[in-house]
Amino acid sequence: MIKISNIIKKYNKLEVLKGVDAEISKGKVTAIVGPNGSGKTTLLKIILGLVKADFGTIEIDGTKINGDYEYRKDIGYMPQIARYPENLTVYEVLSMIKDLRNRKDKPENKLLKDFELSGELTKPIRTLSGGNRQKLSAVISLMFDPGILIFDEPTAGLDPVISSHFKEIVIAEKNNGKTIILTSHIMSEVEELADEIIFLLDGKVYYKGSLNNLLLERGEARLEKAVAKILQERTFWN
Repeated sequence: MIKISNIIKKYNKLEVLKGVDAEISKGKVTAIVGPNGSGKTTLLKIILGLVKADFGTIEIDGTKINGDYEYRKDIGYMPQIARYPENLTVYEVLSMIKDLRNRKDKPENKLLKDFELSGELTKPIRTLSGGNRQKLSAVISLMFDPGILIFDEPTAGLDPVISSHFKEIVIAEKNNGKTIILTSHIMSEVEELADEIIFLLDGKVYYKGSLNNLLLERGEARLEKAVAKILQERTFWN
């Protein structure tokens, strides 16, 4: 479980996160959603240790991360836009990452087939389409069988067949007891995958709880309409 306690983050005078509290459970997909500028990416980066919070704590399975990097070994991260050395081939990128992890086996072989990348191994990164770069990010996030998976807009650029297969993999990983965090602007995708919702607005948690409860509370059958109601409420009270 990931426990987020009173996280505050400022960039100069701009307060991006304003005392965020949340819990992210094992064996569930938790979606962090909200409009642009709500603090989603900053919160993810703090969990990943890429950004340091000004105040508050993150605990993973009861242990505060406190700047320690070892916990990252059990995280698979798929960014919205990944950057890899443009001159390296797909094979060389995978080999480099395995060397960094001191792995000599080939955990990526099945995933390369799943994401239809086996035929791209000798191609330089600079020649890959956006969709194939996204597939490579998916392979890298999953290849070491991490206990925590963080997917940031994961299906952006994926074709419908691979997108559908990716969702099947996410559900399978959840059923294997993984802790999964998902961000997406595609509400139908969140509706399809998420068990829990953390809705951020202006750096604060506006809603946290189950997807079903959110729909019931807002009297809607679809998440997109429930989210629209939240944004209307925000406009009214502001």
